[in-house]
Amino acid sequence: MWQELRVQLERQGEEIVSNLLVELGAQGVVIEDTADYLGKEDLFGEIMPEKEQADSITIITYYPENICIADVKAMLLARLEKVSDFLDPRTVRLEDQILKEEDWADNWKKYYEVARITHDLTIVPSWTDYEATAGEKIIRLDPGMAFGTGTHPTTKMSLFALEQVLRGGERVLDVGTGSGVLSIASSLLGAGDIHAYDLDEVAVRVAQENISLNAHTDNITVKTGDLLRGVELEADVIVANILAEILVDLTDDAHRLLKDEGYLIMSGIIADKWDMVRSAAESAGFFLETQMIQGEWNAAIFKKTRDRSGVIGG
Repeated sequence: MWQELRVQLERQGEEIVSNLLVELGAQGVVIEDTADYLGKEDLFGEIMPEKEQADSITIITYYPENICIADVKAMLLARLEKVSDFLDPRTVRLEDQILKEEDWADNWKKYYEVARITHDLTIVPSWTDYEATAGEKIIRLDPGMAFGTGTHPTTKMSLFALEQVLRGGERVLDVGTGSGVLSIASSLLGAGDIHAYDLDEVAVRVAQENISLNAHTDNITVKTGDLLRGVELEADVIVANILAEILVDLTDDAHRLLKDEGYLIMSGIIADKWDMVRSAAESAGFFLETQMIQGEWNAAIFKKTRDRSGVIGG
């Protein structure tokens, strides 16, 4: 038996509530957002259903029967009180129900389909029989094990950024790897060796399991790590798709480890935190090369360089 917990909330709280649920023992989250249906007509030949657009989203997650769901709800609300300046806990609605084992498995899988994320990269659920077209690079993931399908705007922009900076043979550090999707993409895009870190031991295990689903990923090493603290590996590219408040603690170590002309990709930045993250990166010695915006989310490519001619404001 499994317990389903549904959290309805304002869209800007998606990232922080998803992270809190994982910290409280969730094995993954599903996001229901009507905005996902905008501009998706005829995607892979499929007509997407019409959806009335809403300002709220629903995050769905599952807990085994030995977890007290009432305690989870109470702890979630208590933690939301600590971030009330970002998300009003009074606007959050919680519902739970009991599911049979087979219902839980079917509920996970019905949310995930093949998704072409960039020109080259397509994310495919591990149970799907899908043949790549010429030049298409396939990332196989098991979303039921981890933290989503890689289709969130912050992940999409991170993948776009990796496509822009990777030319082949680079060393990549993936900070807060989660499902491992960015490490897998880096390998497919030609990176030489990749080192992935996450503070959560569950995430480390999940990332390794997802990596094992994909061929030619022996160049990826996954370890438990607190951002880049204690890391001494010189890198060409560092990528981090995590909360803005955590990104600002990353910039000094990233500048220390990046080679000259190296790139720092940061995503997971809600709009009103953008100035804070940019300021932290520039204070560490980086120059902004590219800013990407999707909805209320920001991502950026910063460069460690003495030549400012190719950067914003240079």
